[in-house]
Amino acid sequence: MSSASPASTVTPPPVFQVRGLTKTYGEGEAVVRALAGVDLDCHAGEFIVVLGASGSGKSTLLNLLGGLDSPTGGTLRYRDQNLGTADEAGLTLYRRNSVGFVFQFYNLIPSLTARENVALITEIAPDPMTPEEALELVGLGARMDHFPAQLSGGEQQRVAIARAIAKRPAVLLCDEPTGALDVRTGIVVLEAIERINRELGTLTLVITHNAVISDMADRVLTLSDGLITQVTANPQRKPASGLRW
Repeated sequence: MSSASPASTVTPPPVFQVRGLTKTYGEGEAVVRALAGVDLDCHAGEFIVVLGASGSGKSTLLNLLGGLDSPTGGTLRYRDQNLGTADEAGLTLYRRNSVGFVFQFYNLIPSLTARENVALITEIAPDPMTPEEALELVGLGARMDHFPAQLSGGEQQRVAIARAIAKRPAVLLCDEPTGALDVRTGIVVLEAIERINRELGTLTLVITHNAVISDMADRVLTLSDGLITQVTANPQRKPASGLRW
C-alpha cells in the first residue's frame, strides 16, 4: 500500500506585490523623484513599520498603496487588481472597500458625535461593523455619544481609528498616528492599532519618525532617497504597552 503524500503547504498570495515602483513629480530640471524603484511584498496580518527622514518617500509609498495617487512606473498589485493601471473610478472603489486610513490629524466632523463620525463610513461600506462595534474595539464604548470637543486628543484619534476599521478593511494605513500625542496617549493609540491587527488580521502599515515604534512590527522598512535601504524582521513583536520614548 502506498503511503499518503504529505499535505502541501500553500502560501497565500501577498496582499500587495510591488516591483520597481517609481513616482516622480515635475519635469525637466525641476523633476523630483519621490520613489526610485521599490520592491515589496506585504502579507495579510502583517504589522509593518516604515521609517525614514522627511523626504525619504514614506508618505508617497503610503499614498500609492492606498490608491490616493498613481505610480509613474513599475508594478503595483493589490491581490488580483493592478492599481498602477486602475482609473479613478477603480481607485475610488478600492479605497472605499479595502483600505482604512489613519492620519496624524483626526479629521473628525465637530458637529457629529463619535458614533455619528464612524457611521459616515458604515453607511457606505458593503459589509461594515456597526459604529458601536468599531468604537468598542478601540475602547470607547462609554464615549460614543460625545462630540470631538468633549474628547481628548487620544480619544479623538481612537475615533478616527474606529472610523477607519469599521468597513472591515483588508489594509490599514497609518501616517504618523501618534505624531500629535504625548507618550502615554500615543501608547494607548498604538494599543488600539495593535488590537485591530491582531483580532481582525488586518495588514497594517505604520509610517513614523519614531524608531521606538518599530519594536511592535513584524518587519521594519527603512526608506532613504526613494529606496528601501534596509528590511529588518523582528524575531518577536514587543507589545505597545512596553514601549517608552
